[in-house]
Amino acid sequence: MKVEQLSIFLENKAGRMAEVTGILAENNINIKALSLADTSEFGILRLIVDDPESAQAALKKGGFTVGRTCVVAVEVSHSPGGLHAILCILEQCDINVEYMYGFPYQSTEAIIVFRFVRSELAMEILQKNGVRVFSSEELCRV
Repeated sequence: MKVEQLSIFLENKAGRMAEVTGILAENNINIKALSLADTSEFGILRLIVDDPESAQAALKKGGFTVGRTCVVAVEVSHSPGGLHAILCILEQCDINVEYMYGFPYQSTEAIIVFRFVRSELAMEILQKNGVRVFSSEELCRV
């Protein structure tokens, strides 16, 4: 139940993100989640969209460097300690988190998107511990 994520490499200058969102809008592609990490010279915009294949093609046609990776999206209690409980499960099994980002889901829940080196093992461990792992289809319906 991995989720496909796009990683777009951007020059760190005004208007570059608007170019990305413009291309997606023109192609009727909806952004479900995003994260931006930057340095002084470039940034990496990570997106989960409702049609990753079309988004990747449109962005490449627009001149952007785009990669696709698999990430894991899980439901987390939207309360103090909710994320900590998930991270403790992962730590006990020696699963390292490369990066993560989140967004509110319902009034009592949030969704955290994780990138792991060992995604399959992380998903198995989380599910065995009663953590809901979203499929791409489920995440796009949120």
